[in-house]
Amino acid sequence: MTRTNGTSSERRRGSDYAVLSREVSERGLLRRRRGHYTARIAITLSLLLAAWTAFVLIGPSWWQMVTAVVLGLIFTQTAFIGHDAGHGQIAESERANRLIGWIHGDLLVGLAFGWWVDKHDRHHAHPNHEGKDPDIAGAALAFSREQALLRRRGPGRWLARSQAWLFFPMLLLEAFHLHVASVRWIVKGTGPSVRTRIVEGVLLALHLGGYLTIVLMTLTPLQALCFVLVHQAVFGLYMGCSFAPNHKGMPVLAEEAKAGFLQRQVLTSRNVRGGRVVDLVLGGLNYQIEHHLFPSMPRPNLRHAQPLVRAACERIGLAYYETGLLRSYAEVLGHLHRVGGPLRPELEY
Repeated sequence: MTRTNGTSSERRRGSDYAVLSREVSERGLLRRRRGHYTARIAITLSLLLAAWTAFVLIGPSWWQMVTAVVLGLIFTQTAFIGHDAGHGQIAESERANRLIGWIHGDLLVGLAFGWWVDKHDRHHAHPNHEGKDPDIAGAALAFSREQALLRRRGPGRWLARSQAWLFFPMLLLEAFHLHVASVRWIVKGTGPSVRTRIVEGVLLALHLGGYLTIVLMTLTPLQALCFVLVHQAVFGLYMGCSFAPNHKGMPVLAEEAKAGFLQRQVLTSRNVRGGRVVDLVLGGLNYQIEHHLFPSMPRPNLRHAQPLVRAACERIGLAYYETGLLRSYAEVLGHLHRVGGPLRPELEY
């Protein structure tokens, strides 16, 4: 009887999603926005070129730490374009999207596009689902009390106890982690074809070689070291702060939990309000509910889909959650603090 009810409920949700999907499609919100992305890519690449040109012109100066910050911000905006290409938002052709992803991911910012797509697709299929979502399966943070309780000793216990305080400092290392994971994915050779690994490996090597060459030839060794640390720290922090509000602190589904597509995507996602400025800063990821329901929807269309999605959730009694940016970070940190509570009982009383 329980199994029958579950199946019926799933069909009902699927039907609700089909109605919503049809409405979204009729509004033309799934059509590609070539003009928008042509302009966005041109502006982003121009800013990237201008920043590197300024870097060379300024020369060996400690003012380059400002350039490092600027480049960290532009690298993240460049990575957002790779994200959109990975979801097929930019071009109709999979080949064209892959080429855009290789350029903006591997070549320009040093992140393996294929590795990211594989990991991110698994996340989209099962957001915040223990045992299925790779984004909550890392060793650094615990996202549920059960995960925290598995870390009874060693560095893992210390991290879980203090993870709310360490969260933002740890994001300063996120870019280095992404670079290492990209190289490991190329070398390990599981999943992608040999041709893909060769292409992405060559592009990553060109990025690393070009990056180190221009930095070392322009700056003194100490300045070069500081530049790389500041640049990569800002890149990692900005990336982490853009993705953190999306799901962290939202319900975590137990490994055995069953949920239909619409329910799973909406209940585990958080939207961030704030208008056009937040849209730009977060790369459209602030419309996380709409993005998870329609991952191939072009970024500029997400804001237009929001009223339709919100109305559909209201019709079927599904909680649609949206909050401000600062509040979202507070909720993330509060969740991480509560999750680590069992490991610090002496501090709770």
